[in-house]
Amino acid sequence: MPVRDDTKSAAMKRLARIEGQVRGVARMIDEDRYCIDVVRQVQAIKAALGGLETVILDDHLDTCVEDALAGKSLAARREKVEELVAVMGGRKR
Repeated sequence: MPVRDDTKSAAMKRLARIEGQVRGVARMIDEDRYCIDVVRQVQAIKAALGGLETVILDDHLDTCVEDALAGKSLAARREKVEELVAVMGGRKR
């Protein structure tokens, strides 16, 4: 199931902001900026990526997972749960 339009729009805005942050870090490194300032910007990028991950996962839960849980297929439900466990750091698929 594709990402909903509102989620896609929010994700694209976040990605554009993250892209700018990454370019900024590259510039900082090229300009020999203070290491801790660079590290702080890298941490900000990691936090922004975490926010993007949350937006995408929320969409997945509201669409794909919800559809599988409401359906009759035990295999589809199990697959979605296993995907979530794997992506959240549980056992590997």
